Amino acid sequence: MNGREQAGMPARPRALSANARALYLATVEGNGKTTRRVDDPQEASAFDELVALGLLVPDMDEPGVYAAVDAAQLSSSMSLAWQRQALDLLARAVALPADLGDLAEAFHSRGQQGGPIEYVRGKALINQRILQAQADGPEEALAMQPGGPRPPKVLASGLDYDFARLKMGASMRTIYHASTRYHQPTRDYVATLSAAGWQYRTLDEPYTRLIIIDRRLAVIPVAADDMGMAAFIHDQSVIEYLVEEVFERNWSRALEFDGATSVPQQVVSRLRHTIIELLLAGTNHRVIARRLGISERTLARHLAEMREEYNVESLFQLGYVLGRAAQGPDDQPQVADS
Repeated sequence: MNGREQAGMPARPRALSANARALYLATVEGNGKTTRRVDDPQEASAFDELVALGLLVPDMDEPGVYAAVDAAQLSSSMSLAWQRQALDLLARAVALPADLGDLAEAFHSRGQQGGPIEYVRGKALINQRILQAQADGPEEALAMQPGGPRPPKVLASGLDYDFARLKMGASMRTIYHASTRYHQPTRDYVATLSAAGWQYRTLDEPYTRLIIIDRRLAVIPVAADDMGMAAFIHDQSVIEYLVEEVFERNWSRALEFDGATSVPQQVVSRLRHTIIELLLAGTNHRVIARRLGISERTLARHLAEMREEYNVESLFQLGYVLGRAAQGPDDQPQVADS
């Protein structure tokens, strides 16, 4: 172990791999010349590495043969060249904010020219603008996220950043659809961040996507829940309305969610009520699952449990019983055992 590793510092990257160093030494200890061995992938890779760095150069007198060059001379010339490149990159990095300052000012001010609402089109640009608004680390963030479980890759990609915001003391609250309680990756994500202080609740009523950052910016979709175009709202009176009359009202009706595998009976009852309504409307299973944000397997489990609850054997019988039940409590049908 070298001194850097003992001090807890990362090891310095080496200019050559171990295989390339071994091949160079073997070449020097021989006659100073070598050829590329295509039958040995490891040696061929080491050979290419030496050629790319310039430690092996073609022999002008022998086609296909390469000669070793003086490593000291090469390192001296390359070190100077790399130092010049590093200084140039450093100078460009220092000058970059000033060079692009007027462009950044134009980019950020373009939406404010027409008033307190800025319209941004395109999901990539919308996400970029949201990240920019969070760059300084918000003290409070509120979010309503409809549409069922979040994709696992999306959850994983933001986990470190979310932890960092919580460590900075941010207050974070998010409302998910109730169907996320049946999605294991979302449960794991919620359980991890809940333990760190993030607050989650679920709501099975229809609602629109909403993001509020430090009560100075609100983001809503322009059409329904289509985030292909979003309105970035800077007007404080509108933001306060969205906080108090939209987010807080929904938050008060939503049920706490800490990622636990057990699902509150109230959530199950509401979900099954919606399933019943969709079944009676003639909606097929795939569409029901998609609308509720659950898998077809989860839907099948709910249907099986409802068949058992109503003591019927088939979906046809279940639909019949549910249809009669929807008409009123009188004259409830008795379904004979088949």
